[in-house]
Amino acid sequence: MKIRTLIVDDEPLARSNLSVLLRLDPEIEIVGECSSGADALAEIRSAMPDLVFLDVQMPECDGFDVLERLGKHLPAAIVFVTAYDQYALRAFEAGALDYLLKPFDNARFDRALSRAKQRILSGKDLPRTPERLAIKSVGQVSFVKISEIDWIEAADYYACLHVGARTHLLRRSISELEQELDPAIFCRIHRSTIVNLTRVRSLELSAAGEYEVVLENGSSLRLSRRYRKRLQSRLSVRCADGS
Repeated sequence: MKIRTLIVDDEPLARSNLSVLLRLDPEIEIVGECSSGADALAEIRSAMPDLVFLDVQMPECDGFDVLERLGKHLPAAIVFVTAYDQYALRAFEAGALDYLLKPFDNARFDRALSRAKQRILSGKDLPRTPERLAIKSVGQVSFVKISEIDWIEAADYYACLHVGARTHLLRRSISELEQELDPAIFCRIHRSTIVNLTRVRSLELSAAGEYEVVLENGSSLRLSRRYRKRLQSRLSVRCADGS
């Protein structure tokens, strides 16, 4: 099996140079080239490459934006490529395997490609289940472990992750997240709310006659009638009204 590789750079010459180097390796199959972050998102989701050479600085949607929005489609190995060395630390914090600073020589490229091959081959048979989410904010990317999320609420086209006393704004819809999260752990309780079942302390009847989900940290979340039976089934409980 060849290593499926995608090239993402807004400069034609940079894409051409990477393509020439990659075609020298018989183990590499170039599945596409993209000139923007938006195109890269669509191509990665459809082609599912193993390796992506990703430019950092691109108009409208940069390399860090791409990482944040990929979710479960995150490739096994990402090598950032840029002419600006100030992004290096941020690239590694964002989960990049390596960082190529333009202009780079063939030896430096070969080292990056070798590292990528090792990463991909070592995890070839492992399922691609995301364990964390990439969050971009104030020019940096941080990661949140999915298992540490208490609950998630919709915020227009964003999703607000509640992790302990902190909140993180993710530029993805709550419906998209619901499709990726483990249904044995996360359950939708309202059109705008998903809860981590391991954090649920109780279901309580409010003064208005509606049930609320109370978490271990004391947060109280509205439980919609539409999702009540699903939640009860997951928790294996019956409500006080017998339903």
